Parts: sequence; C-alpha cells; structure tokens
Amino acid sequence: MTSAGIDRSTASQDEVQQQLDRILASREFRLPERARRFLEFVVMETLAGRREYLKAFTVAQAVFGRDANFDAQQDPCVRIEAGRLRRELEHYYLTDGGDDRVIITIPKGGYAPVFEVNPNAEPVEVLPMEQPLGPALSGDDGEEVETAADKIGVEHRPLSRRPWLLVAGAVIFVAAAVGIFQQVRSPRSDRGTVQAGDTRPSIIVERLDAVSDGAPATDIARGMTDDIIEKMVRFNEIIVVTAVPGNNGVASSEPLYALQGSVELDGNRLRSILRLVRRADAAVIWARNYDADTDVQGIPETQARLAGDIATAVARPFGVMFQSDTATIAGSADAFSCILSYYSYRSEMTVRALEVAKHCLQEAMEKAPADSNVAALLSLINLDEFRFSYQLQTKPTALTLGVAKELAQHAVRLDPKNARALQALMLADFFGDDQPGALDAGAAAYANNPNDPDVVGEYGLRLSMSGQWDRGCRLISEAVGKNAGPRGYYEVGMALCAFMRGDLQAAELWSRMSDLNYNPMHRLVLLSILGALGKKQEAQEQLEWIKGKTPALISNVRPEVVKRLARAEDQDRFFAGIEAAGLSMPDKAPNE
Repeated sequence: MTSAGIDRSTASQDEVQQQLDRILASREFRLPERARRFLEFVVMETLAGRREYLKAFTVAQAVFGRDANFDAQQDPCVRIEAGRLRRELEHYYLTDGGDDRVIITIPKGGYAPVFEVNPNAEPVEVLPMEQPLGPALSGDDGEEVETAADKIGVEHRPLSRRPWLLVAGAVIFVAAAVGIFQQVRSPRSDRGTVQAGDTRPSIIVERLDAVSDGAPATDIARGMTDDIIEKMVRFNEIIVVTAVPGNNGVASSEPLYALQGSVELDGNRLRSILRLVRRADAAVIWARNYDADTDVQGIPETQARLAGDIATAVARPFGVMFQSDTATIAGSADAFSCILSYYSYRSEMTVRALEVAKHCLQEAMEKAPADSNVAALLSLINLDEFRFSYQLQTKPTALTLGVAKELAQHAVRLDPKNARALQALMLADFFGDDQPGALDAGAAAYANNPNDPDVVGEYGLRLSMSGQWDRGCRLISEAVGKNAGPRGYYEVGMALCAFMRGDLQAAELWSRMSDLNYNPMHRLVLLSILGALGKKQEAQEQLEWIKGKTPALISNVRPEVVKRLARAEDQDRFFAGIEAAGLSMPDKAPNE
C-alpha cells in the first residue's frame, strides 16, 4: 500500500469508485444521507489528490454546513459521524461486502480513507470512468503517486461525479426518447392544464405508507406526502401528478416516474424511506432513507424539512432526471430534450456542448415560443457566453447581454413564478450593472423555490458579490450542502466567502476543492488567495497556467473582477492578493 491509500499495482481508481457506489447502494449500508455524503466526500477528495485537506474543519464545512467559526473541540459532529461510519463499514464488509475485492476503511485518528485489496476476492471487470481524476496523488512522504490519467497522458481535471451518475444515462435516454408525456394537470391551480405536446417528465407522488401503528405515523405520512407535492411542483422543469389520468388504455399518457415510500415513527425517531421508480419497467433508479429526531424541531418542522430534502433530491437541477450524455440527446429539439442538453452542457462546459445546447434551445424556442423554461435556459446560455467567455471562447458583447436580458424578461412574463426564469433575470441584471434589480429578481426566485439548490446558490453568489457577504455566504453554504450545480462550481463561492472574511486557510481549501478547469476565473481566485498567503511558488504555477491557457484574461483582470465584485473594498482586497502573487495590476480606468 502506498501512503495515498492505493496500491496501484492491484487496485485502480476506477475500482475504488465502483466500490464506493457498491457500498452506497447496499441495503446493509444503513446510514442516513449526511453520513453517505461524508463517505463520498472523503473518498473522492482522496482520489483527487487532496488527502491532506481532510481535517475535521474541512469535513464540517463541506458535509455539515458549518461556518468558519467551527471548533472541533466544542462541536463533535464530525468525530461522532466518523465513528458511526466506521461501524457501518465494518457491518457492510461482514454482510454484503464479504467477498468484495476493494476494502474501504477510515482508520481512527483521522478522516482520510484507506483502500486495501482482498487478495482472496475474484477480480471484477471495471468499467472505464468518463474523466480522469485530477492531480496526482501525493503520499505522506511527499512521493508522487502515478494516476490513471498520468499513464495515458491526458490533462488532469477534477472529478465531476455524483452517485446518481450510474443510473442517470439510462434514465435520461428513456425520458428523452420515449414520447409518453401527454396532457396532465398540475396540483398547482395557477399552472392550469399542461398543454398538449408538453415533453417534461411527469411524476406521480404516491401516498407514503405508515409502517408504524397508531395515528401519529399515519398523520405524518399524509402530511409529508402533501409537503413533498407542494415543494416539488415549484420545480418548473417537471410535472407532478397525484393520480394516473384516464387514458383509455393508452400507456403513453401515464406518468413516467412514481415516487414511493414509507414513514416509521419510533418514539422521537422518524425514518422515511423513499424510492423513485421508472414505471415502464418498475426499475428503482434512486432510493434513500432520511432520519430525524422530532424532539429537535418538533414534528411539523421536521416533516416539512424532510419533505424539502426529498423534493430537492428528486427534482433538483443536475440530478438524476437532468444528467445525460450530450450525444444521446443531440439532434432532438423537443423542449425537455433541450433542457437535458443544457444541463449536460453545464456539466461539461465545453465549446461543443455549448453549441449543441444553444442550437437545440433555439429550435425549441421557434417551435414553442410560449415555453418559459426554454426561454430561461436560452437566456442563461447567452449569459454564459458573456461571463464565461474565456472558457467558452466567445466574445462578451453588450448585444449578447441584451439578448440574455430580453429572453429572461420574456420567460418571466410567460410565467412570473418560474424560479429558473427569475434566476436568469437576476444574472442578466447583475452583469448589466443593475444590482438592485438583480437582488430583487433573486429574492423572488428564492421565494418561489427555496428548495432549488441552483437558485439558492446563484442568489447567494449575487448577494455576496454585491457586498452582503454574511447572508450570501450562508446561502452558498446551503447550496453546497445540497450538492448544487456542477461539482466545484459553488465551492469557489465558498472560497471567496472565506477570503473576504480573512480566513485564508479555509479559502485555499475551498478553492482547491472547486473545479479549476470549469472557468479560468476560478484559477484567478486561487491566484489571489495564494498571493495573500505569501505562497509565491504555488501562485506562480497558477499564473503560468492562466498565461498559457487564457492569455487574454491577463490584460483584462481588472474589468473582469470589477463586473463581479461590486464594492471597491472587495475589489481592492482581491487585487492586493493578485499583486502579491506577482501579477502587476494596471491603473484604474477613469470610469471606475
């Protein structure tokens, strides 16, 4: 075994990842969602070469949503959860995992996992992963460990992964290819009847079963079902139904998915087990259990919180229903296929994916000019061309921003309660230098769907960059805790939050957890942080990367930062870090 935890002669990174998926899918791994995130986080950070950052402070922020004031001595949450996780891993390997080849453990005294190989287990066929895992792993002795990416000579890229990626491709292929979405009625009376030809996926929320005796469990099951429905219908990209519509034997009008589950009440312990079923073949494509102590918040608040978590997990952007390979859905211009294309593009962030998604949305807009979702996402595409121009090789112009603003306004007029349309309007106003308008639109988006982590995260970013760091950073932290957006996108927001409050160590940790290849501006954030820390050699590495990959950014650092950070004092702090890193800043423009 190497000190990085992988014996590369016998266990590959792909094997470790697939073992993680096997554990999380096992019925014998009985921990709630937070412990599962704990395991996934420490495993993936180790594989990505960031083993040394796995401290109680880092885990508390990334998994438990704690802020910079976290004190491991006063708050033992990480230590307690790690103990539970160790015991559950032992249970798994005594039951389902007895014959598994790869053994994952978390030794006492730390939170970095160790990956060992069972020499008596039969080797299993390992499916190749879609992306390399990131920088080379480093052992405790400083020796670099060769990664799979090193062997084939490809550029490292931080991993963009979620447990649901294993089923997402099959789910989305069915959703995009099978024309089974017909006219159904939404539970929200203001939505009215969905128009014929609506291709959004429809989900029937079945009444949760009460598996405990007595009226309290029955009441909770009924109440949670209603809460889940109320929160899910706020996600405008899906259709929620409570009964299968009459169809005269025509299967194509039935909902594609069914959300099923149960509620168990044992004293003050509430457990809810949920599963998402594809109705065409009864395949379970997602399942999860949620545990809560009703003494902490009381039954109504606990019930509502769990319902929000469930609705977010099922219907959120970038979740199981919105992940797909671009090639699978290219060439189809129905509205939902184009929505899938957009989320696939945001995960890839490549020029080709942008072209596919934009072309699809433009065609869908021509066919369905009254579709608020299509207009909103087309607005966001144009906004990306403006704000991510260095990554997407586009030219940011006032015309591009104007088109984005018009599309966002159109989307809001079509549906004033569409949180995605309001999110697009918020970004258009923000980059159009209308801070009050942006925050008004963001507040409306958040009010309409506070369970949409992408809305929460983007609103948090705009609040923070407008100078409202305390409130904005709380929302960004909430979004990260709910796995919002492409992996690493909101982590850079957490890095800025720590940087602006002067916690440079946390700022560096969060910055390195962000996807540094998603947008060169992420590299610029790390450059400023490293400069403020006095780490000139590491800062020089980032500076050389920026000069080599996006040289145009070097001469445009000041305007790029100014259009993101509204307050002069925030700009000055950021520029001071950049100058300390060795990049001379040009003088202010006359109009700054």
